[in-house]
Order: sequence, then structure tokens, then C-alpha cells
Amino acid sequence: MRTTVDLAGVTKRYRGTVALQDVSLGIGAGVTGLLGPNGAGKTTLLRIVATALGQDAGEVRVLGRDPADPADRLQVRRRLGYLPQDSGAYSGFTAFAFVDYVAVLKEMTDRRARHEEVRRVLDAVGLADRAHAKIRALSGGMRRRVGLAQALLGRPELLVLDEPTVGLDPEQRLRFREVLAGLPDDTTVLLSTHLTEDVAALCSRVVVLDHGRVVFQGWTSELAGIADGHVWDADGPAPDVVVAWRTAEGRFRNVGSPPPGADLVPAGPEHGYLLLTGSRQTEEVLS
Repeated sequence: MRTTVDLAGVTKRYRGTVALQDVSLGIGAGVTGLLGPNGAGKTTLLRIVATALGQDAGEVRVLGRDPADPADRLQVRRRLGYLPQDSGAYSGFTAFAFVDYVAVLKEMTDRRARHEEVRRVLDAVGLADRAHAKIRALSGGMRRRVGLAQALLGRPELLVLDEPTVGLDPEQRLRFREVLAGLPDDTTVLLSTHLTEDVAALCSRVVVLDHGRVVFQGWTSELAGIADGHVWDADGPAPDVVVAWRTAEGRFRNVGSPPPGADLVPAGPEHGYLLLTGSRQTEEVLS
């Protein structure tokens, strides 16, 4: 696989706390999902890929360049779109004015062409009719879509999206999926999420982080395959399982080592994720 992002032995610490430990990854065209519990290092990894943060050790190559070099870093930033966890949209701006401001920062100097591009990305995220509304008057989901719009400016080769579906209702999440589906095939998208259903719907590949380390990287179907034969339904939660929860039918779905004769059910990526991380926090994973 031809890679857009390469990390080799990347480590990052904050005041003695290790956020990333010896992370090595290769990410190519298509949509790659980044999963992990809170504090696993997802945002730190995305900030490093987006050139917003430097690593303490290891090597990083983004779009074939070294972000540690100022000239290379500038070239990378011209070719990527980044949606941080907090987009920092100024509440006094209108949606159009904020995205236009970012477009100016991205060196779009032709006013007419720039405004056409601003209108294009606002329409892509379903905000054409709210373009001239103040950001402070928009809902949280709409503000998130303003952030996504600015990331899409200039049709970037690399999109780095930190929790892009937070605050979006089901219809808006479907619209977001349509936006990603409409990107050119050679676009690389790296997105973090707590929603494994987004990974199943959007991502051909997935990376799982836990305590700053990569515990899985591969095809989404391979993540689901980890849990084959380890998911079953029963009348109650089984002892010593990784996790169990009540289904809509009133039975309990268990993930772990099934007893003989268990009523096995097909495994999905969320089950593989739970086995890898040993998480008992099912609400953030299965919501």
C-alpha cells in the first residue's frame, strides 16, 4: 500500500506522562478510523499528523515530507485539511466569514474563486442556508459542520478529523458519510471516533490505540474477525466476560470466552475492539 502518512517509533510525553509510546503506522488513501478509550493518545496522534505538534522521538513523514522542517511543514499544511477536537470557530463570525477567513490563511487570494470555494464547502456540509448566521447562534452540531467545512477547503489530499461526528444527529451523520464518499479516491482520511458504527460504515481500515500504544492496525473486517466465536446471547450476563449488555430483545449480549453450546452471534468491529481494550465502558463504544 502506498502511504501518505508514515510514523516510525513515535513517542510523545507531557510532563512525564507518556501519551504515545513507540507508535509505528503507515496510512494510505481511503478512510482510516482511529479508535481507543479516552486518554489512549488519539488526539495527540492526530495533532502530530496534522503538524500541530511535534514528537519527542521517532520519525514522521506526511505527504512525503518531514514536518519538523519548517519548509516541509508549510508544504504539508498547504495540502491538508484539519478538524481539531475544538475547531476554535470565533463566535462573532458568520459561518461564511469564518470559513472565508480560513481560506485566506490557506493562501486563496482570488476573492471570487475563494468565495465560490467557501460556498461549495458550506453546501457540502448542509449549511448553505445558514451561511450568514452568526456562529454563536448555531447549534453544537452546526458548529461542528462549520469546522468540517473549513477542513474541506481546497480539496486537500489529506484530511485529519478529530471526532468529526460529535454533536451530529443521525441525519447529519449520514450527510457526513456522503461527504466522505464523494471525495476523490486518492484522498487520505484519518479520523478518530468513539462510534464503532461510524468505523463500520466509513472506514476500510482501522487503528486501535490503548495507553498510547498501537494494539491493532488492519482492515475493519479483520478487527471484527478477532471476535469471531467470542460473542453470544444469553438470558443473563455471563461471569468473567469482557463486557455484557442487555439487548433490545431483553437478552444479554456477552463478549469473552463462551461456554459450550453458547448461542453465538456474528461479531462486528465493536466486539473486536472490546476484546482488544478490555473496556467495560460500553456506553462510549456502543452508543
